[in-house]
Amino acid sequence: MTPCALTIAGSDSGGGAGIQADLKTFAAHRVHGLSAIAALTAQHTRGVTAVEVPSTAFLRAQIDACFDDFGIGAVKLGMLATAEVIHAVADALERHAPRHVVLDPVMVATSGARLLEPAALDALRQRLLPLATVVTPNLPEAELLLGTPIATHDAMREASAALLRTGVRAVLLKGGHLADDGDVVDLLADANGMTTYRHPRFQLEAHGTGCTLASAVAANLCRGLALADACRAAGDYVHAALQSGYRPGRSDIVVLDHFGAAPR
Repeated sequence: MTPCALTIAGSDSGGGAGIQADLKTFAAHRVHGLSAIAALTAQHTRGVTAVEVPSTAFLRAQIDACFDDFGIGAVKLGMLATAEVIHAVADALERHAPRHVVLDPVMVATSGARLLEPAALDALRQRLLPLATVVTPNLPEAELLLGTPIATHDAMREASAALLRTGVRAVLLKGGHLADDGDVVDLLADANGMTTYRHPRFQLEAHGTGCTLASAVAANLCRGLALADACRAAGDYVHAALQSGYRPGRSDIVVLDHFGAAPR
């Protein structure tokens, strides 16, 4: 039976991130991709110009339709803009109980702007973190979750341990924002300890890497990989997709080459 993965996230009209990146990632991993759109964005490689949030009733209908007809091996969560949306998604996940949930806590824009209101951040902490198989924050998002700066590799290890103490089952902390000219270091922390993944750093600005990493983890879990192996393969996939990335818009932003990086 073909493995299926569901993404519940925002749509990127520019095709580089969000639902669009998730579905490309699922397809590249030979996983059938399903989607429930939690937000609509008008955006391109230079920014976001408008956001529309569908009703929670329609969001629930999308999620229920997917679970009604498909054997879903993993769910990937992305942009969930409001507390109301987060509660609706959490209710649906509790009702359907998927085996794996990969939470990409989209809380901070590349510009540094905070994307979640306090009520939504509280809802994410209380409702979604406990449901996640693994949460995949970047450093600004982990700082927001913990209320403490993370500026070194040692601080990354401390932050990962602190997130586990909040009840998170596993955290893949992404180190791309670290002010360091060396390798990009990502850190997986779970009940088995800590695992480090390293990749050479590219001197470029890219779009959709966080969405892609989380959806690749979900796809690999869907295919039966253990969590540590799923995270390692996902990091390798993002690195390869960046290496052969391209610039489809009028900015210098690189979009990932999903199919050039597809696992053989």
